[in-house]
Amino acid sequence: MEKRIVCLAGDGIGPEVMESAKRVLQLVGRLYGHKFHLQDERFGGAAIDECGQPLPARTLAACLASDAVLLGAVGGPRWDEAPERPEKGLLALRKSLGLYANVRPVEVDKAVAHLSPLKSEVASEVQFVVVRELTGGIYFSFPKERTAEQATDTLTYTRREIERIVEYAFQLAKTRRKKVTSIDKANVLESSKLWREIAKEVAVRYPDVELEHILVDAAAMEMIRNPGRFDVIVTENLFGDILSDEASVLAGSLGMLPSASHSENGLSLYEPIHGSAPDIAGKNKANPIAMIRSVAMMLEQSFELRKEAKAIEEAIAAVLKVGRFTGDLGGKETTSSFTDYVLRAMEEQVLVGRGKA
Repeated sequence: MEKRIVCLAGDGIGPEVMESAKRVLQLVGRLYGHKFHLQDERFGGAAIDECGQPLPARTLAACLASDAVLLGAVGGPRWDEAPERPEKGLLALRKSLGLYANVRPVEVDKAVAHLSPLKSEVASEVQFVVVRELTGGIYFSFPKERTAEQATDTLTYTRREIERIVEYAFQLAKTRRKKVTSIDKANVLESSKLWREIAKEVAVRYPDVELEHILVDAAAMEMIRNPGRFDVIVTENLFGDILSDEASVLAGSLGMLPSASHSENGLSLYEPIHGSAPDIAGKNKANPIAMIRSVAMMLEQSFELRKEAKAIEEAIAAVLKVGRFTGDLGGKETTSSFTDYVLRAMEEQVLVGRGKA
């Protein structure tokens, strides 16, 4: 297989974890006979510094011409007062690529379950996916207005926007435990009333999938109290932003979980859920697991390389099982040393599989 992947390292720890991702991809290519063309482009704060804008035309063109996009992290305090903020580039990229479905799998690794804020018996039941609508809602609706005395943000959703994300959630649930939890605020918001109505309409087409509705405040509580009840969660942009961040801490560290953002035309972007962590940038301290898992998601979901994706996940699990942790997990490994161990574990797996161990 031959694929072109655009790598947007971005800011903070982004370049460091992106280097780990590249090393994993290079090894996958060598071990399994694939050719990945990795194209680096400026994005976020790094692009502002060099080009004056967070999403240069060259970067967007490269993404549109690629088979998939990998993103490290964007943002940092140095751009807080800048005319252009790095996050503006992220919103523009999502809109330009049509990335309407953000998918965040949430699971607790047994080796680090003791770091979860949940009791061990509750943490062991965490195995759900948050599907967040990504290009509509309050972040993209108009009018947006602010004066010294008043500010206005508008929340608008169309039938098409709601239907396609709910449809995605049901399709995903068919491959899992066949349950969709739709989260809204239908007791207050008109947009949520429409959301719930359309969710019910979509559910009719999936009689083998259970649908439940939960108000967002109750869902936030249930995610901590009883996370095992969830399989596939689907919700709108703002609620999804907040709830997926809440869900991320269940794994014990922001450095553990990947995410994918999908378009209707097949182009997808993959990124770790963590931020740019400017306090540890350049110190070789970042946990690369979320970034490496983003590579695994890309191989499976965009390229259908399930064996290769599984090999990455098994290698990460093997390294964690023997107690090799980065600082956020209470260990002493660096970004590069942890990546070294993952690569070694992958090579050993292949050797065993080929009967050469």
